[in-house]
Amino acid sequence: MLEMTKNVLQNLLGKSSTRLYPFTKRETFPSFRGTLDINVDECIFCGTCAKKCPSQCIEVDIKGRVWTCDTFACVYCSNCVEACPTQCMTMAPATKPPAGAKDLLIYKGKPKEPKEKKAKAKAE
Repeated sequence: MLEMTKNVLQNLLGKSSTRLYPFTKRETFPSFRGTLDINVDECIFCGTCAKKCPSQCIEVDIKGRVWTCDTFACVYCSNCVEACPTQCMTMAPATKPPAGAKDLLIYKGKPKEPKEKKAKAKAE
């Protein structure tokens, strides 16, 4: 028992080896994958991100042009970002505060223009 006394006193009286997290935040490193962002105006709603997602947290409604992500199911692996053909998705190097309620990221894109309007716009 006396053998451990030195170690116990060092631990009680010495400097802390951990951070006081909420008060002292660590800087994020460049390749940190924090929050998922999407530029819905550039999205073509092809569904590639949903197919590549291992946790199946992304849903893409192609006809309704709605993109949804369940952030509680997301493992932030960035497979969706790497697979996106238009590079409209990014992983921002920021941490999210703890959440008490389940939140969904829902983005609605602009409706597609009919092909006739596109042809007229190009002709003019």
